[in-house]
Amino acid sequence: MKFRRSERLVDMTNFLLEHPGQLVSLTFFSERYSSAKSSISEDLSIIKETFETRGIGSLHTVPGAAGGVRYVVGIPREEAFSFIDEMCGIIASPERLLPGGYLYMTDILGQPQIVNKVGRIIAAAFSEKKVDVIMTMATKGIPLAYAVANYLNVPVVIVRRDNKVTEGSTVSINYVSGSSKRIQTMVLSKRSLAEGSNVLIVDDFMKAGGTINGMVSLLEEFNASVAGISVLVESERSEERLVDNYLSLITLSGVDEKDKKINVSRGNYFFKTSLK
Repeated sequence: MKFRRSERLVDMTNFLLEHPGQLVSLTFFSERYSSAKSSISEDLSIIKETFETRGIGSLHTVPGAAGGVRYVVGIPREEAFSFIDEMCGIIASPERLLPGGYLYMTDILGQPQIVNKVGRIIAAAFSEKKVDVIMTMATKGIPLAYAVANYLNVPVVIVRRDNKVTEGSTVSINYVSGSSKRIQTMVLSKRSLAEGSNVLIVDDFMKAGGTINGMVSLLEEFNASVAGISVLVESERSEERLVDNYLSLITLSGVDEKDKKINVSRGNYFFKTSLK
């Protein structure tokens, strides 16, 4: 079946957006649309220009017989700013305040549109890095981890606090919680993470960073590397931060439990990324 250019552009765009990070050969598109490679190249140039102009991302071209094009996710700086500011307003609602200065965020993490946008923002920051897998701690970080993984087209591994029969043999370590100073345990299935993987750690909330620091230690047992660390919300009040190099979208700078006031602001994301 012969496709018109307008039809090819729509279908190619949809295909690339659904397969981020995947190298797609010109031969694949040429056979898919029964079109010459020269026509496919022209189509890809149009898509590339549109993606980069609109801040959707970019197309990376790999030359050679085994080459092709790869979609790399992106997001305009203004769009990310606007979304994070909107999120700050939502999180600052007094009804979210929990004892101990924690925030109720379950409803936020249950909204696909919010979670997907957070995933895109985080993924855009690490789209140029080598990431083989996303790691998170059960349970609240799981939606965010899958959202990021979707945009980077990589699998997710979930660290748990206890053994599950369905996990098979596991690796477990003890770590010290940064906030409570209690010794806790985290477990990861041996089959879930390949040795030498580059791992992006994603979580919903970080107080002192004890849990994330524990995940970093767990990666050492797999001879894996930390490709990056990102959290949705970090607490600024922590006196002893156990994690230094990380990205945060939102900073919780102060909580007044008596007056039910929550002070939040933009995190360090825009100071450590180069979004346009």
